[in-house]
Amino acid sequence: MSKNKIVAAVDIGSFKIVALIAQVLTDEATFEHSVNIIGAATGDSRGVKKGQIVDIEDAVEAIIIAVEAAERMAGYNLNSAFVSVGGGHISSINSTGVVAISDPNGEVSGADIERVIEAASAVSLPASREIIHVLPKGFIVDGESGVKDPVGMSGIRLEVETHLISASSAALKNLAKTVNEVGVDTDQIVFSAMASGAAVLSPTEKELGCVLIDIGGGTSSVIAFIDGAPVFSGTLPVGARNVTNDLAIGLRVPLEAAEKIKLELSSPENKDVDSIDIPEAGGKETKKISRRTLVEGIIRPRLNEIFSMIRVDLEKAGIVNRIPSGAVITGGGALTVGVLDSAKKMLSLPPRIGQPSGVGGLIDDIMSPSYSTAVGLILHGVGQGEVKDSSTGKIKMPSRGMLGKVMESLKDLLP
Repeated sequence: MSKNKIVAAVDIGSFKIVALIAQVLTDEATFEHSVNIIGAATGDSRGVKKGQIVDIEDAVEAIIIAVEAAERMAGYNLNSAFVSVGGGHISSINSTGVVAISDPNGEVSGADIERVIEAASAVSLPASREIIHVLPKGFIVDGESGVKDPVGMSGIRLEVETHLISASSAALKNLAKTVNEVGVDTDQIVFSAMASGAAVLSPTEKELGCVLIDIGGGTSSVIAFIDGAPVFSGTLPVGARNVTNDLAIGLRVPLEAAEKIKLELSSPENKDVDSIDIPEAGGKETKKISRRTLVEGIIRPRLNEIFSMIRVDLEKAGIVNRIPSGAVITGGGALTVGVLDSAKKMLSLPPRIGQPSGVGGLIDDIMSPSYSTAVGLILHGVGQGEVKDSSTGKIKMPSRGMLGKVMESLKDLLP
């Protein structure tokens, strides 16, 4: 026998909204999951800047477009979704908790694990911040470290080392309010880099030690793993859009033209092209500029800056020499020309581009680094124990925004 449920994800970026709907088939005998994408849609982002909601009304309208398109493709209305969060307000600390094992015979129970994790979470934070993830790195039983699952072990003292990720309470409330205005509840708000890691990192990379770098439009999110557990995470206020801005300023062209130039340079089809046609002021004529001038003179310095900032953070965390599996770069910015060369030079680590995996179904358009966070949100949701159904059943349009609310209100008034 198998159970069939729906899991949904909404990735809210500074320049793009992604909505995914997956059908999860769970084998009741083995508890293994088969995840198939049945609905996928993207839309231009509005009301979001540097990963944070700055205009709820605009953001709601943008999210509705993506969610409704995904619903139509899947044939289901969504009730809830896993939602990404990013931005400069994300920060992390490592914390340790200690408790006495409660069982008279000294056997560690699930309740002991809950208590010790709660103890590790009891850190002093400003009133304006709250913890969104408590991620155990490992347990220690009577001084014996490196324990992954201490349940059933015997001892007197139980410790846990955790990685805590926190965020601005106001940013979280605005995000939740925005998604709720769409008509979708939040199953969980998930740090974007952690979600991306679920889609692109292998267990071996996490075990040996690696850093995931998710370069979005307005920000770059980072999470590092050692011995299979996260040890560092954070967000930088620079992303792929900064490269576009640099091109616009350096070439004196509009942002739209600069973005087109960046995409043209980054296309594998144009890797051997020596020069690019650049529109002159006024847009009526063009001039040729060498690829080398654009890449080495404008794009490379910004990429080098991003990776050098990440290098500094890894050095401060004391882990830059403990991640031999190297850097896995994902997000839309991972497609920027020269990104691997800059990463290798500035990080002194072997880099690779991270493409999402672990799902089937309608994946032709989403097996790109640009969709790593959205796919990771689905996989994160599937990995949260009992899979909750995110749908309200077969589709009944309209369902979103003010029109949907009016229709629901009218239904309530009818006898």
